[in-house]
Amino acid sequence: MSRRLDWPGLIRAGLHGLGLEPGAFWRLTPVELRIMLGAEQGAPPLTRARLAELAAAFPDGKGTGHGGSGTDDRSAGGAGGPAGRLGGGDRGV
Repeated sequence: MSRRLDWPGLIRAGLHGLGLEPGAFWRLTPVELRIMLGAEQGAPPLTRARLAELAAAFPDGKGTGHGGSGTDDRSAGGAGGPAGRLGGGDRGV
């Protein structure tokens, strides 16, 4: 997927919004411009405490009869299932 840059908007934001001189604007990297415009102020990193809050708010439903697929991930070829085991079982690898 190709995204086109809004050059007129970026130039307006840099020159008028941030008050940069044209030379200073053109010396910026795209990442530096994004940081100056505040675009890099995303969500904070996920901490263990926040993960616990999310797990309590959105349980996976295993064993409750509500939600979830009702299957064990290991039987579906997950990392712990037969397809995910290292060594290939009885093949002596």
